[in-house]
Amino acid sequence: MAAFLIDLAIKIAALIIIPRHRKPTAAMAWLLAIMLIPFIGILLFLLIGSVRLPKRRREEQERIVGIVSERVSRSDAVVADAAGLPRWFQRVLEQNETLTALPAVAGNVATLHGDYQQSIDAMAAEIDRAERFVHVEYFIVALDDTTRGFFAAMERAVTRGVSVRLLADHIPSRKVARSKETFAELDRIGVSWSWMLPVMPLRGKYQRPDLRNHRKIVVVDGEVAFLGSQNLISRDYDSAKNIKRGLMWQELVTRVTGPVVASANAVFLSDWLIETGEQLDTEHVPAADVAVSTSPGALMCQVVPSGPGYRTESNLRLFLSLIYGATEKVILTSPYFVPDEAMVYAITTACQRGLEVQLFVSEIGDQGLVYHAQRSYYDTLLAAGVRIFLYPAPYILHAKHFSIDDEIAVIGSSNLDIRSFTLDMEVSLLVHGRSFVEAMREVEQGYRDAGRELTLEEWRKEPLRATFLDGLARLTSALN
Repeated sequence: MAAFLIDLAIKIAALIIIPRHRKPTAAMAWLLAIMLIPFIGILLFLLIGSVRLPKRRREEQERIVGIVSERVSRSDAVVADAAGLPRWFQRVLEQNETLTALPAVAGNVATLHGDYQQSIDAMAAEIDRAERFVHVEYFIVALDDTTRGFFAAMERAVTRGVSVRLLADHIPSRKVARSKETFAELDRIGVSWSWMLPVMPLRGKYQRPDLRNHRKIVVVDGEVAFLGSQNLISRDYDSAKNIKRGLMWQELVTRVTGPVVASANAVFLSDWLIETGEQLDTEHVPAADVAVSTSPGALMCQVVPSGPGYRTESNLRLFLSLIYGATEKVILTSPYFVPDEAMVYAITTACQRGLEVQLFVSEIGDQGLVYHAQRSYYDTLLAAGVRIFLYPAPYILHAKHFSIDDEIAVIGSSNLDIRSFTLDMEVSLLVHGRSFVEAMREVEQGYRDAGRELTLEEWRKEPLRATFLDGLARLTSALN
């Protein structure tokens, strides 16, 4: 009798608590779990049911957004002149600034780096030119043969008297091989470093353990920045499992100069402040103090951070707004494509409006549940008219970017999945400029040439067992 009453109380409480401030799909998934397996379901909900950071961190994030708003200059010399842009796109820029306090700025130059080692070497070369400071922020940091030159460049910078600071996400960076050696090396060479989102309950540092900081940022002297998908680790992620399968990661990184670097730096300074309590006023470079490109191909750019510290999903709102604003084509690249309902509707509606819509994903997966959940959307997308291209094994296409029509692109750390929209701290770079999109088109063509197109006829020959696994994984993906 007591067990029955406890079970009933749990279910009634779940019906009251879970639907509040939660998307219907996520609420239904949690309620289903609790109804079917009440005791296990409620334990899981208590562990990973909250998508919000602790109250103290949320309040600190709001305070920091205010600081960012004051710091990031809206000088007439750098703020983007949106007068000639489509009205819908002007509204997207305004939306981004409302949500993140970071404005769109003009006079930038950006180039793409798709070679794994060369991108890391390019960052190391910029660090070797540093005179004031170097800011490094990564989801995963590891010292290995691929990154050794980067670490050596940081050591040389410290020796020259340059301030070098590094942020690494706690759980993934601790999990990689030889992590103790990595952070011992940072101590030896004199880099100031800190964990992001540490899970240390005995030290009073705890939040939902799978809320992670997934950003990848390098800023040198406030003049040059790198953003994209690539972590600071070897191409096989130093993983015995990956090496056994022969897996290698394919990435895309952008090098940016111009006033928008101030925004990328502001994101790092915000994360450093929230993790260490240290406000680095001397390492803030106002956008108005950064050299502006006056070349005809200069780009308008806007940095868009997102994550559970914000009141809403600024990355998801950006992506949806751009897809709905597109008039000709939408080309998406994401290693982990597990969209919410709004994203599925936006993509399929674009097809119904007569747009060309393409999606680049990996042929194989490195994370079983995500891989199967992603596959569960292929039938709907293919039936709507989306062209899906599979990047070939043994590569994991880990690049995260998309292009809209001929002048708009986004590149950054955010996947097109529920985790990146809700649980992870991400950073994206919105770019307006034909030359940048043309360069991205070349990257996209490289994906087509390397891989193959998946057809609806081929997909519908998938065995029933695979379809069952895909559907099951899709249900679990809603538990956020």
